[in-house]
Amino acid sequence: MGRKKRWSDLTAAQKITTVVSGLIQISLLAAALWDLRRRSPEELYGSKSLWRGLVFINFFGPIAYFLLGRKRIASEA
Repeated sequence: MGRKKRWSDLTAAQKITTVVSGLIQISLLAAALWDLRRRSPEELYGSKSLWRGLVFINFFGPIAYFLLGRKRIASEA
């Protein structure tokens, strides 16, 4: 088994990739939590507490919420 890499062992490209993916993950989480807070329970598939927990699963949770958790409601014109 190799030793665990330190930040200083990473190349510049690896550091940038790590930071960018972290920012994307945090942004997805924040957007999902904000959207979840402003929606009524009737606008969701499943309970708010279920989705509140699931969105904390890295990348998968917020993406699943946006694709599967929200009901499509026709906008009233």
